[in-house]
Amino acid sequence: MTKQSETFPGGIRSLLPSYRQRRSLLTHETGEELPAIDVDFKTLAAQPLPPQINPRPDGLSRVAKKRHMLLGELSGQSELALLHGLLISHLRKHTYPDHAPALFLRLWAEEEDWMLGNLPTRWLISAIITFADHGKSEPDRKLAQSFNILFSLMKIYEAERSYSGLSAQTPFRIMDRNKAPLPMGMKDFSVLKGDLEAHLLAPLWRDSNDAPATGRLARHLLTLLNEDDGTVFRRFALMRQGAENAK
Repeated sequence: MTKQSETFPGGIRSLLPSYRQRRSLLTHETGEELPAIDVDFKTLAAQPLPPQINPRPDGLSRVAKKRHMLLGELSGQSELALLHGLLISHLRKHTYPDHAPALFLRLWAEEEDWMLGNLPTRWLISAIITFADHGKSEPDRKLAQSFNILFSLMKIYEAERSYSGLSAQTPFRIMDRNKAPLPMGMKDFSVLKGDLEAHLLAPLWRDSNDAPATGRLARHLLTLLNEDDGTVFRRFALMRQGAENAK
């Protein structure tokens, strides 16, 4: 196999067209606009979603296609969960309805309890990432950006781990370690004695105390992360436990 000189031929700048394309405007037809800024959230929360119609009708706008997709993903949820999903979909684009940021921030300010109690974790992660661009305060934006990096790297790493053939709950064997140097001259991480996890996660918990809009959401996500048995952090914990038991 010929060795490739660059992971991304043309450099990182070659990724920009793909990045921009994914962030193009969600076009819509008349009647598909976001609700007004003063929409009644309680009414939407009490309104169940209709069933998804399959196959998907032809000729839909991008907004209608997104709504159709969300009706399947959020089956059993309410119109409020759907609105939240549509807001995030709009706000990830370069251009979006003028009142979308204010509506998103109002939704989280007024309905945080409902959101934390009802939204799937995947949408809670999407929510905090959205605050990175649209949070009002610098602490909120900074904390949200840190979560964006954390969860994006976890997703990449766990996707690669799935090709190992091992389940997310199965720790690697310490005796199988490949001692080749880490890339880019990085110093090795000691699974058994290292404190990289503390340096990565503890500041997020600390900084959540200074983030008025995202602090509670951040602590909720960190608690869910701690309780999840399929993360790299849990596997490291099991590897340490196994090594300790083997003494």
